Amino acid sequence: MARSTNARRPATLASLAAELGVSRTTVSNAYNRPDQLSPELRKRVLETARRLGYPGPDPVARSLRTRKAGAVGLLLTENLSYAFRDPGAVGFLEGLALACEDAGQGLTLIPASPEREDVAAVHRAGVDGFVVYSVPEDDPHLAAVLERPVPVVVCDQPRLDNVDWVGPDDRKAIKSVADHLIGLGHRRIGVLCMRLARGRNDGPASVQRQANASFHVQKLRLTALAEVFSEAGVDWTTIPVVERFDHTTASGASAAAQLLEIDPDITAIVCTSDILALGALSEARNRGLRVPEDLTITGFDGIPDAERAGLTTVRQPWLEKGRAAGRLLLEASEPGRPRHIQLETQLITGSTSAPPRSAEERWFGP
Repeated sequence: MARSTNARRPATLASLAAELGVSRTTVSNAYNRPDQLSPELRKRVLETARRLGYPGPDPVARSLRTRKAGAVGLLLTENLSYAFRDPGAVGFLEGLALACEDAGQGLTLIPASPEREDVAAVHRAGVDGFVVYSVPEDDPHLAAVLERPVPVVVCDQPRLDNVDWVGPDDRKAIKSVADHLIGLGHRRIGVLCMRLARGRNDGPASVQRQANASFHVQKLRLTALAEVFSEAGVDWTTIPVVERFDHTTASGASAAAQLLEIDPDITAIVCTSDILALGALSEARNRGLRVPEDLTITGFDGIPDAERAGLTTVRQPWLEKGRAAGRLLLEASEPGRPRHIQLETQLITGSTSAPPRSAEERWFGP
């Protein structure tokens, strides 16, 4: 069907100003600086704009003029759904959104699959700065972010020279878990950890792989565990460490099954996240193992599901982490003087840890 030649052209800022008999600045202020107009005048401008079909100032043109996008970019080296599925990421995202709301800024999610190296999304992002959420030191998306001439805050990992950072003291936090287990008498342990590098590995992580890990948080937690158990006389090279690339409870369950096949006589499983620990709890119960009588399981993060399950874990302040990252990005800083915010954590002793069973106790294994 032919389009009517009598269709009215969309109103422009200039035509709207002419219709109202005001300046173009007055029309612009009705949208961008409403405090500069009386409520009555602003209402008249907006009502006339609706009547004439004026859509408002072009945000792209405005950003070109001001050189400001009015938005913070959050780089996630995960699929987009991760931000809304992972409980820790959800808490962090809420805190960051609150900081952006307080500053009148928008928030743009920039997901980047950990198994792809296409950094176009970073280059295309119209943002005034980036919060980088927990990526490996060799991530190409991080390199692309650092090439942009905008402020950057890294959350958790990696810690870089001349870049602002927010995160907990992972070393101190995981040591509190290890000290707790040593105090209970555990010496035969296994470890479930999140991914150590960008290359997928779903299986045992050798001591060399641990040492070469590009995810600093996981590397630091494993190193701290090794120190505490070595000081207690346990050779770290004898402790099985099983890695999972995907951060899901299903991964935790399959990793726990693999760990118990490697060493059925372990008395405790240390997990570097609550998600993995919840999966390990499920696998233990499927095998008829009593937790904690037959097997102690610990986590890390303090997510709501873990606390409801009574998991012994480390609680970190997810909401405050997001808020702190947002505030740090949006506040002015001195060039060349990076700021670090280290957040407090708390060991939560739940119902999933107890002294190891004695040799005389019945083993309720498979």
